[in-house]
Amino acid sequence: MMRRVGIAALWLVVCGSRLAGGQACTLSISTLNFGTYNSVVLSGTTSGQVTCNGGWTIRFDAGVGAGGTINTRRLTGPGGAELKYRLYLDAARTTNWGNTDNTDLAGNGNTNITVYGQILAGQYVPQGSYVDTISTETTSFVVTAVVQPTCTLSANSLSFGTYAGTLKASTAIITVTCTKTANFDVGLDAGLTVGATVTSRSMRGPGASVLNYKLFSDSAYAKNWGNTVGTDTVPGTGDGAAQSLTVYGQIPAGQFVRPGSYADTIIATLTY
Repeated sequence: MMRRVGIAALWLVVCGSRLAGGQACTLSISTLNFGTYNSVVLSGTTSGQVTCNGGWTIRFDAGVGAGGTINTRRLTGPGGAELKYRLYLDAARTTNWGNTDNTDLAGNGNTNITVYGQILAGQYVPQGSYVDTISTETTSFVVTAVVQPTCTLSANSLSFGTYAGTLKASTAIITVTCTKTANFDVGLDAGLTVGATVTSRSMRGPGASVLNYKLFSDSAYAKNWGNTVGTDTVPGTGDGAAQSLTVYGQIPAGQFVRPGSYADTIIATLTY
């Protein structure tokens, strides 16, 4: 279920010249809300307005996230989990917005400004709401994001090599990368051969020839690997890193089929 984070307006005092009558220069700026992050690059912007009759400079600190720097800041989420992001001066997101000369924003008079943000790709952190607070010399504004469960799946080929009528076994690896704490299941379908099932798969060969084989989730070749969640799929919990699942394949003995090459295609389904 998607969570939504509201956008609130804050007032930020900007250091610099003062208005006639002793009034300070000010900046109005809204929360930078990235929205929903799913492990790919996510960009966001927010805008503000400087009110000033002289020169001004805007500098942002590293935020309150543990380990954050002015180059790579950190949103904080469930259990202290961190999500890395950056703030830029330009729309191309090449010039970092920091708190030193040449990394700050300087100008003169009343001006509209834009803050450009970007969350880095490839972060599989726990799902939930993330927040950081960025400060100037006098006040602050908020940065938010919501992380949804995200998983990726890849697999290599299972090659049995040469079959000569005796029992033949081989393995393949399925790699799953999931958001931390995200629960998942991996299922394998029946393949492409007409009449095949998840308990009795077949490779197609020359003419109408088929070669029967089976797929298991354990090294004892006892647990059939199918595609019904909760029955014969393989469950797991994401930890933010790539996890390897082994597919154990077996061709039963006693099949004296027509010589030639045999193949099948299995679709792996990742449910989370």
